[in-house]
Amino acid sequence: MLKKPYITARTNVLCVIGHPIEHSMSPIMHNAALKDLSLDYVYVAFNIPPNDLKRAVLGFKMFSIKGINVTIPYKENIIPYLDEIDPLAEKIGAVNTIKNEGKYLIGKNTDASGAKKALLDAGCEITGKKALILGAGGAAKAVSFAISEDLDALYIANRTEKRAIKLAKDLTNKTAIKAIGKNMSINTLKNLLDEVDILINTTPLGMYPAIEESPISEEMLHNDLFVFDIVYNPLETKLLKEASKIGCKTLSGLDMFVNQGALAFEWWTGKKPNLNLMKEKVVEFLGKK
Repeated sequence: MLKKPYITARTNVLCVIGHPIEHSMSPIMHNAALKDLSLDYVYVAFNIPPNDLKRAVLGFKMFSIKGINVTIPYKENIIPYLDEIDPLAEKIGAVNTIKNEGKYLIGKNTDASGAKKALLDAGCEITGKKALILGAGGAAKAVSFAISEDLDALYIANRTEKRAIKLAKDLTNKTAIKAIGKNMSINTLKNLLDEVDILINTTPLGMYPAIEESPISEEMLHNDLFVFDIVYNPLETKLLKEASKIGCKTLSGLDMFVNQGALAFEWWTGKKPNLNLMKEKVVEFLGKK
């Protein structure tokens, strides 16, 4: 087999969809892994405006796109358009990976496993700890379900408090934890941060190009916190920089991103990718920006 196969009429297509999508490093990561294994696939990114999501899903079938990653803001909204979702994705209520099996679309959630592995690999103690998750979207759902049963307490804070309360209620009903939903007012966050051991940002605040944004101000942090920001572009967000400065242990979203991507890659292709290569290529690309 050619080490650098040509793109031909037989080449299989994989993609990521979102809105916006320019920040995504998925094409960098996946194309590197595909090339490394000499697989006849190409991975591209599509910016899908909200009103076009249903038509985009029909397009996956029409154009025989073999696998699809789903990012902000479609991890929840895409579910009604799929033919099947696996039990974990159904429990979470969010899908980030789709496989097209002969125009039959199956949804999975690889964010949950990817996030938990990243935290454990980074030495984050979860068992018996208290955590605060910022955000109540698809990523927040995946992360909260991944770690909730190990925690002593879990708080969800969101700008729209109703969404936080809804997610907390869902977690309480489906897992062993009693989660609590809150708003993201300054006073509420201050009180919660004084109480928790782990802070996880699942909002896009701080993501490229708005790199000067942060969901938490530096003076609200304390050095006993483990701070995990699932944003990976930039590799060190403003939140992580300020957390590191005061002595917090921190984790960027890169390892979660690579972990979930590797799980999707193996599901689509049947081949295990080189995780170190995937991570290396993203870091290399971001370093050149």
